[in-house]
Amino acid sequence: MATANGHDSKTPELLTFPCTIDIKAVGKRSARFEALVHEIVSRHIGPQDLLSTTHRESRGGNYVAITLTIRALGRAQLDAIYEALSASPEVLMAL
Repeated sequence: MATANGHDSKTPELLTFPCTIDIKAVGKRSARFEALVHEIVSRHIGPQDLLSTTHRESRGGNYVAITLTIRALGRAQLDAIYEALSASPEVLMAL
């Protein structure tokens, strides 16, 4: 039986929480994109749970990928982060 978040309640969890995980967001390169990604993710984690941040520009310099390494506490938290990132028009892709 699938739950509201689309996961089967009988399927074992692939991650053991708490765990360290990378959250990646891709968008058009702008002065505010990295701050936007930080702000969205920070709504769902404590300040001590942000472990590192990296960014990488596309070859042409038009896009940027921001990767935040976080300490995740549970599946619901990760689902909320990905949902919030995906809801932002500036975020083209969240992985």
